[in-house]
Amino acid sequence: MNFELSEELKILRETTRKFVQKELVPLTHEIDETGRIPDKALARMKELGYFGITVPEEYGGMGLSVMGHLVIQEELARGAHGCFNAMISGNNGIGALGILFDGTEEQKKKYLPALARGEKVAAFALTEPGAGSDAAAIETTAVRDGDNFVINGIKHFITRGDIADVFTVLALTDRNLRSKGGITAFIVEKGTPGFSLGCIHKSMGSDVVKQCELIFEDCVVPVSNVIGEVGQGFKTAMRVLDEGRLSYGARSLGTAEYLLELSINHSRQRVQFGKPIGKNQAIQWMLVDMATEIHALRSMLYQTAWKKEQGAKVTKECSMVKLFATEMVGRVADRALQIHGGSGYMSEFPIERIYRDVRVWRIVEGTSEIQRVIIARELLKD
Repeated sequence: MNFELSEELKILRETTRKFVQKELVPLTHEIDETGRIPDKALARMKELGYFGITVPEEYGGMGLSVMGHLVIQEELARGAHGCFNAMISGNNGIGALGILFDGTEEQKKKYLPALARGEKVAAFALTEPGAGSDAAAIETTAVRDGDNFVINGIKHFITRGDIADVFTVLALTDRNLRSKGGITAFIVEKGTPGFSLGCIHKSMGSDVVKQCELIFEDCVVPVSNVIGEVGQGFKTAMRVLDEGRLSYGARSLGTAEYLLELSINHSRQRVQFGKPIGKNQAIQWMLVDMATEIHALRSMLYQTAWKKEQGAKVTKECSMVKLFATEMVGRVADRALQIHGGSGYMSEFPIERIYRDVRVWRIVEGTSEIQRVIIARELLKD
């Protein structure tokens, strides 16, 4: 197995890295101060096709491989504000993949081109006040009424909920069957009568890309908005989440690489007791542990992406990547803050923000505990 990037992907990596360093990294302070992404940055990302990385060319996207998507996610995480990864993740990941995987041709033609151009933003609505890790416990219902379904319920912690135009919404169509044939995925557009935005949550993170509550009160959607088959939405959701877990692996990898780079530079420049702190074994070992775990993640991530591109079932490996990556980047952020000392704790430097922002990665799209459950289940299968 050769995990060396192709020449095409090497060029993609280099051009993305230059774009990030030249145009996105300088915006970090402005984004932190204003709490919003500058329009010029979003326009450039649309122009460069970053909202359609995974969308096939026939629908106006870049049509990149799994590895191509991960390369871009990794590079965006190397120094740029995390809001950029979060913005494009819906259109390339869980917000759009349900349509791409299981949608009808009419649905793909209607929604994917606008998502690929960045004209519309996508979101994924599964989590509810009583259904987080236990996704099958959702209580939002969809009742058939002729040629329509009527949706009632509440979703919360929905990323991009305030700005999204197209939502993949999971709802119960058979309370008894639930995840075994009783959950259906629907496309719901912003502005549909009976569909409204509830509260916008505030978190310990930077909150540039918001988490929101969605309210459905007799929200009528046509049968043509069902993704896949009625009752098969849970399978669609789980398939979509596999891909999202690799995306978090790439984001964790890029972020950890950036933190290591900052820490190495600081260790060379910061002088205490008459010598650079990098001369001290305590600092060296923290750098070594960071570098070793980064190397381990890169190997794990690239191998899993390769296997997925070969058509292999990688549910277990995707969960392993998500578990290891998000736990690892938390450890790297903690060591980076320790190496930087007081300056790492101050908000004028990036480590403090990154330290807060990466904490939620161990929770979203399946907690670390749920990843362990999935891995154990796969290991113990007959």
